[in-house]
Amino acid sequence: NGNRGGTSAAAATALNVQAELFGTNDVVVKYVLEGHDRGVNWAAFHPTLPLLASAADDRQVKLWRMSETKAWEVDTLRGHANNVSCCLFHPKQELVVSNSEDRSIRVWDVSKRVGVQTFRREGDRFWILAAHRSQNLLAAGHDSGMIVFKLERERPASAHGPGDKLYYVRGRELFCHDYSRATGGSSGVDVPIASLRRVGQQAQTDGIGSGPRFLSYNMHNPTEGNILVCSEVDGGCYELITFSLTNAGGSVTDGKRGSCLGPGVFLGRNRFAVLDRHKREIVVKNLNNETTKRVSAPVPNVDCLYDGGASGRIILRADDRAVLFEVQSRRVIGELTAPKIKNVVWSPDGSKVALLCKYGVVIANRQLEQLCSISDTVRIKSGAWDVSPTGGTNSNLFVYTTLHHVKYCLPTGDTGTIRTLDNPIYATRIVKDSLFCLDREARSRVISIDTTEARFKLALANKKYGQVMHMVKHSRLCGRAIVAYLQSKGFPEVALHFVRDPQTRFRLALACGNIEAAMESAFSLEQQQGADGKSRDVWGELGSEALRQGNHQVVEMSYQRKKDFDRLSFLYMLTGDNEKLRKMLKISNMRNDIMGRYHNALLLGDAAERVAVLEASGNLPLAYISANLHGLDEVAERIKVAIETQEGSVEGLMEKVPVGTKKGGRLLQPPTPIVRASNWPTLEIKKTTLEDLSAADAGDEYEEESAPAAAADTGASAGAAAWDDDFGMEDAGAGIGGDDDFDLGDDDMGWGDDLDGLGDIGGDDIAPDQVDDMA
Repeated sequence: NGNRGGTSAAAATALNVQAELFGTNDVVVKYVLEGHDRGVNWAAFHPTLPLLASAADDRQVKLWRMSETKAWEVDTLRGHANNVSCCLFHPKQELVVSNSEDRSIRVWDVSKRVGVQTFRREGDRFWILAAHRSQNLLAAGHDSGMIVFKLERERPASAHGPGDKLYYVRGRELFCHDYSRATGGSSGVDVPIASLRRVGQQAQTDGIGSGPRFLSYNMHNPTEGNILVCSEVDGGCYELITFSLTNAGGSVTDGKRGSCLGPGVFLGRNRFAVLDRHKREIVVKNLNNETTKRVSAPVPNVDCLYDGGASGRIILRADDRAVLFEVQSRRVIGELTAPKIKNVVWSPDGSKVALLCKYGVVIANRQLEQLCSISDTVRIKSGAWDVSPTGGTNSNLFVYTTLHHVKYCLPTGDTGTIRTLDNPIYATRIVKDSLFCLDREARSRVISIDTTEARFKLALANKKYGQVMHMVKHSRLCGRAIVAYLQSKGFPEVALHFVRDPQTRFRLALACGNIEAAMESAFSLEQQQGADGKSRDVWGELGSEALRQGNHQVVEMSYQRKKDFDRLSFLYMLTGDNEKLRKMLKISNMRNDIMGRYHNALLLGDAAERVAVLEASGNLPLAYISANLHGLDEVAERIKVAIETQEGSVEGLMEKVPVGTKKGGRLLQPPTPIVRASNWPTLEIKKTTLEDLSAADAGDEYEEESAPAAAADTGASAGAAAWDDDFGMEDAGAGIGGDDDFDLGDDDMGWGDDLDGLGDIGGDDIAPDQVDDMA
């Protein structure tokens, strides 16, 4: 609560205002704080301490302390050049944030009572501030809109050490986190190493942005620990810390300091390199912090250097390029394009490197030759390689995090989402299904993840088919994404294990040439959809695949289900089954299909039937010529009389037909089939290693699943052999009187019902006695 002056009259006025606003009975004025010279625009309480901050038109921010009996002024924060519009206490740090009409936002240290940071905006005055309750976010309103910002980066500085150790900074302390000493639900044990000194102009306070930004550990020195702590204070600086590996917290050598741009990198046991921030040269120093060499960068505009994965190598960032450079020989080993690189993560065996960009990940080999590149729509926060001792994922599975997700990337380019996150984390280590990480408070955590999908894709890419089939049977892999992935990679037979939908199973079975599985799915679809057009399309596709493989029994069954009479007749002609071909002729006769009758008679070599079809269709001249050519004299004479009765003539008809030449008329006989057996030699469908493993490992379960298909195969052979028993025209006629269809019988899964299901006669009703006469 504040007022505009320091007089008792002003206090009385304030009391009157309180009475008018709240009433005199419910609200009692506890304190009247006097100190500002001009009007107070804002006042804010500290979230936990008895402190109050106020902002006024006198260009000052004042701090006040309260007790049970009184309140008094603690200090005044001066620096704004115009009216101070708003102020607040930072919810997580001992800071006061204020904004003003002087177009600036200022950050003040509460304990030291000095300004630690200033943000300016040209052309817009600031009016109001707000802080997020849980995240390190602030919002400020200005003349033309609003900005949301954070005071500093929240990524904790960390670096991997030898074995199962991680070095990181929390506050002003350097810790070593030992994963090998993990117990229960903890990720390991924290061992303090050293306290970091404050550096730069803000050495007297924990200013915003003064914390360490990068850590580099010397992996080339097995005798002692060396860590480079780099920050961005005063344009960039580093501190070299040396300690004993056996007694980490007790023998720390006083840090050696210097200026640099970005992180420093160890080149060998007793050498490290930093980037000169003025000349952009690579400066090589020994552990005594003495410069031993200066090397010009091989490319212009170098602004950062990273670890090169081997002794004497570094990766240089220049514009949107990454350059692998060997310092000793001064030669460029590799180069690739990677926009806005933020970090570099090497695999445990040093064979691969992941370049973390602002919106993507680029994976390359040790020579910086690109293996894959992925992009994302949100910023990449961190990443780590899998270090599992078993499973084949070591140095082959890269897990990275974004603001709200944990995702994976394989060197093959395959990616996927593992889980969602409530708050951002920074991955440090992956072991099987555990993600070790640091949160924004630099606390070590362990998060459970499921990498089954990534391991499955990796095993498939590495052709570890035994592992693939084991995961198929024992893992909870499912979903359209997995099915689409397997299809795109050419493994539809594996996708069959995940799919239960008949339509999808049918497509997959056709893709891998599995006739039995396709047939099973076709029957299921027929039961679901009925014998409509969609179901007939399914049988047509199945018949095409079976014809490609040479399985004429399945082709026959498919044509029967589809009621494709022309193709069925041609198939019987090819297989030499004249008995069934004659029955097709009878069915054409019953359906009043003139062309069908003629084609079947032609395929059978039945001249008398062809003449009868021509005569019945009104083509008497053709019928006369055909009867004469084939020696049917009596029939020819009868047709001649019919032609003359219709005032026609047969004179000159036979002269139009050359006889005795190659073009002359002759009796066509059906060709002799090359093979007469239960089935043709079928085209061998090449099975993949996965199918062979599946057949070998499935055991009794596989046999049970294959039983319906085997029964169907037996049914086909039985149906073909027992045609006379299953098909009689009398039986067919029994179905005509009802639905104008032949009796389908109980043929749910036994597909050897022959022609019983072909009776779509049409609109003409045929009496049973007519059918008996035809038979």
